[in-house]
Amino acid sequence: MADISRLDSLLATFNQEVGSASELKSAAKELVIEAKAQAINLKEEADQYMNDARKVEQDIAEIRIRLQDRLKELSDLRDQEIQALEKTGTLSAKEVEDRLLELIDKQLIDEYAKRVRDNEEKVKTESDRRARTILVTAMQRVATENVSEYTTYTIDLPDEEMKGRIIGKDGRNIKAFEDAAGVSVEIGEEGEPTVTVSSFDPVKREIARRAMEKLVADGRIQPSRIEECVDQAEDEVAKIVQEAGEDLLYRAGITGLPQEIIQLLGRLKFRSSYGQNMIEHTLEVVRLGALIAAEVGADVEIVKQACLLHDIGKAVTAETEKGHAEAGADICRRYGVKEAVVVGFEGHHTDNFQTIEAVVMYLADAISGARPGARKEDYDGYVNRVKELESIANSFKGVERSFAISAGREVRVLVKPAEITDAEMVKLAHDISRTIHEQVANFPAPIKVTVIRETKATAIAKPRNS
Repeated sequence: MADISRLDSLLATFNQEVGSASELKSAAKELVIEAKAQAINLKEEADQYMNDARKVEQDIAEIRIRLQDRLKELSDLRDQEIQALEKTGTLSAKEVEDRLLELIDKQLIDEYAKRVRDNEEKVKTESDRRARTILVTAMQRVATENVSEYTTYTIDLPDEEMKGRIIGKDGRNIKAFEDAAGVSVEIGEEGEPTVTVSSFDPVKREIARRAMEKLVADGRIQPSRIEECVDQAEDEVAKIVQEAGEDLLYRAGITGLPQEIIQLLGRLKFRSSYGQNMIEHTLEVVRLGALIAAEVGADVEIVKQACLLHDIGKAVTAETEKGHAEAGADICRRYGVKEAVVVGFEGHHTDNFQTIEAVVMYLADAISGARPGARKEDYDGYVNRVKELESIANSFKGVERSFAISAGREVRVLVKPAEITDAEMVKLAHDISRTIHEQVANFPAPIKVTVIRETKATAIAKPRNS
């Protein structure tokens, strides 16, 4: 009986194994069917891509044929004009040439305007959705604070007597403070117990503020005490700068930079541009650059480092006559930063982009500055920019008048209908926008140029009895 039970058990185990094998066989068949279906889908997609490529090739061939036909028409037209003019015999060769050039220019302007419109529509259709997705995704994930832009600090004094202590005998104390701190000091008007320190170097300004507050709190103001307070303030600010630089690198996710570079980055804590704090602006540019680089296939690490260092020159602009991009590039090369990183940011205020990483860095910086609410301008700078935009537009032939609107982000140009045709309007708009791009420096957002051409006819109907 035991043998029979054992046989039954073995038989049950065998049947179970057979069932499992059947299930595996069925699963394998399903996988094979699914793989075949995927292969068919891939083949269909490949066929579709090939068909699209053939269609594009056909379109190019058709365009080439149309261009050749157009050139032949122009050549035939030229020959006809020459023949007609030769028959008259009244025009010189120079006059014939001028007339032909005028005729060809008119036809080319029409063709130019048509192609500009066609290309704009094509580019917009093909790239707008993709670009919008990349930029909106990048912009919605970052934000920076907006701060006041200033070059002075005002310290409140406890009483009017403190003014005299700060000035000292024959101005000895105030002169010693200005020499030690490297700033200018102004005493408030009578009845206004304040003192103001000013400097274009934000770090020196911060040191002077701290030193002055120490002196006012202590009450002992003399040259030796002034030097002591300035030295203490310098040590405090140096620690803050070092911590700010290290914190910026940590938040940006970047390591391995020299200590000299970190200290210069930390100095941006006390610097602002168009109301943007430079530390927060730099961090925003790093994040934007990384997101865009990942989308377009650029080197993310190179872009991040280029974005981090793109404004480092602003930490020393008070000490050099060079532009901040050029000064920053010199500093980074001096301390052994990778050349690919330096190339990625040194041309961000020009059109000299040598790599795709440089283009991405430029776009990230532009987006950070153009983002609504990111920057603000002082009144004088705004008025001067508006006047400059209108002056550029009015300098073109055929422009009747122009208006800078939408806070200087759009220029409306009214043209003389007798001098500018509809086709020439397109070319004029592009010429004005190109001139603005070349001549206007540091505008915070893209500027739209709109050209308007109106033709009016007026008549007066008089009553019969008049």
